[in-house]
Amino acid sequence: MSGKMNSMKHDLNTKEVPITPEGIDGFLEHLRAKGRVQGTLNTYRKKLDRLYQALPEDGKAIRRDTLLNWRKQLAEEGLASETINQSVVAANGYLEYMGAREFQVTEKLGSPDQSTPELTRSEYLRLLGAARILGREQAYLLVKVFGNSDLPVQELPCLTVEAAQAGMVSIRHRCSKEIIRFPSSVCRELLDYARRRGIRTGSIFITRTGNLISRNNVTATIRQLCHTAQVPEEKGNPRCLRKLYLATREGIERNVALLVEQAQERLLEEEQLTVGWVER
Repeated sequence: MSGKMNSMKHDLNTKEVPITPEGIDGFLEHLRAKGRVQGTLNTYRKKLDRLYQALPEDGKAIRRDTLLNWRKQLAEEGLASETINQSVVAANGYLEYMGAREFQVTEKLGSPDQSTPELTRSEYLRLLGAARILGREQAYLLVKVFGNSDLPVQELPCLTVEAAQAGMVSIRHRCSKEIIRFPSSVCRELLDYARRRGIRTGSIFITRTGNLISRNNVTATIRQLCHTAQVPEEKGNPRCLRKLYLATREGIERNVALLVEQAQERLLEEEQLTVGWVER
């Protein structure tokens, strides 16, 4: 083991292992030196950054119950079991690098995830189509918001006219600040809806009497589209929509990472043909 690794190993008598941006960088460089491809490094960075952000500002450290609690939190957010297991694998790798294997969580979640049904992209589009057929604009926008952002349903009141104008909302999540961004097309529809409803400031999703729409009413509003959309009712809720958004985004990111690797390989092949030591 190198001197650097020895200096980073934690004292076995301590009750926590610090996690810092510098520590994450060092771990990824360690993996790079072992031959891990860039796509894997990008995935690990994303997972570890998410863990870092989930920890309280006054305690960026992994304790014996940290990964179990984090795994539970990810499940509550609607992530698929495979995604959660990948996140824990990244954290376990960091802990091994830090010489703290006793803080790892080795058992995996069962798959597939039965707690949240999988909503397909075509079912999502059918929900939008049903909302238009029925003239339910608020329901249409709720489907759009949860199907295209990582916004927790309990934070819907934070989606104000001002937030739509900025294209993002800042929320407090598990003692840390998180920025939720919205596509510009969704923001334009939200602002147009607010303008026609006479909502000039504050929360966009309110009742006719001006009260905030409740979480139960959010789910009921979306679920009312299911019959017309021919979508199972158990899929008509913000959690399934949010899970679809996360799965779609992860798929896009994997494809982008693959394209980057392929582009780099082509570049190296071209350079090899030009200045390679061995002629082909």
